[in-house]
Amino acid sequence: MGRLIQSRRHFLQASGAGLAAAPWIAGCAAAQSSSIPRKAMGMPWPNWGELPDTPPEVKPGSIGVAVVGLGGYAIGKAMPALSAAERTHVAAVVSGNPEKAAKVAAAYGLPDDAVYSYDTFARIADDDRIEAVYIVLPTGLHADWTEMAFAAGKHVICEKPMALSSAECARMIAASQKAGKKLMIAYRCHFEPVNLTAIDLLRDGAVGTIGALETANNYRFGPATPANDWRLVKALAGGGPLEDYGLYGLQAAMYLTGEEPVSVRASAEQPVGDPRFTEVFATVRAELSFPSGAVAKVETSYDSDPLNRVIVEGTGGVLRMQPANGYSGNTITLERSGITEAISAGDSDLQFERMCAHFADAIRDGTEIRTPGEMGLRDLKLIEAIYRAAASGGTVTL
Repeated sequence: MGRLIQSRRHFLQASGAGLAAAPWIAGCAAAQSSSIPRKAMGMPWPNWGELPDTPPEVKPGSIGVAVVGLGGYAIGKAMPALSAAERTHVAAVVSGNPEKAAKVAAAYGLPDDAVYSYDTFARIADDDRIEAVYIVLPTGLHADWTEMAFAAGKHVICEKPMALSSAECARMIAASQKAGKKLMIAYRCHFEPVNLTAIDLLRDGAVGTIGALETANNYRFGPATPANDWRLVKALAGGGPLEDYGLYGLQAAMYLTGEEPVSVRASAEQPVGDPRFTEVFATVRAELSFPSGAVAKVETSYDSDPLNRVIVEGTGGVLRMQPANGYSGNTITLERSGITEAISAGDSDLQFERMCAHFADAIRDGTEIRTPGEMGLRDLKLIEAIYRAAASGGTVTL
């Protein structure tokens, strides 16, 4: 266990110089006038995501889903998954870019009246082809558009993170309850074979009693500013890497240990003079303590070499995942008694289709949602605690 647990002083002061200039999110640099505004707006064609060569088949009796926001993830992952799942299909698209919307709609065989703009979104209330809405907008827009979807009488699957604050999450849950419709947060890793296998292995005692866990979700932003990338805009992204990429590590720490943390310490960096980070943090590190005594170190950064890794160390061995929570190609190895074993777990690509299938089952069969709004609320409360701990330099009890 000692290999992972460094001294708290070493870990939490690794970015000490940045912490002094990087208070909790409430005190981050104010949004600049050149920032992308906090509203749904038409964006250019994304730099990734392929359209189908022929319109996908619409399965009889499947749930029609309107996709709100046509960025790379929507085109490259969400829409293909909705088409692949047995009980869902793309029934409409919503975008502020009419040319992009028309191109996507044509690829999915949608009629002209299944193309909505952000201004005409409310009209989906009268469209019986649409039973559910998939919100794939920047985080700062999730709460408002989820509420509007519920007001239109539709079920909602919303991308992660659920919202910018626990208060917004609570609004979304209340809107779901008022409408009597399902709310699911698109936590894809809960449907990903490698992560599910890792959970089973750890529950079965594959590494003995868990003592330490380490997660890293890092990459380096290229040249960008809040004027041209919403992930760098406080009003759209919150604090930055923690809500975006680091949320995978936070989630992994909880579902791999099977526990929720009882306290947290943290630090954060917001480099002075870097045009990428005038509004959001560059790096956040947190140390989570669990009821069992296990300790998790979580690191996430927009300004580090790419790394997507989880290490779980126990009394009887070490489990490693690298990549741990990618779109594809995730892996597991177990190290026990000096022997390293690669574990076969299945195709990571299945996570998207399985997530959509689960959403459909919850709607059609009334089954319990694995990743409900309450999970998203829990995670935002934890993120808020991490920022409080980074601002105070002390321990925050949960």
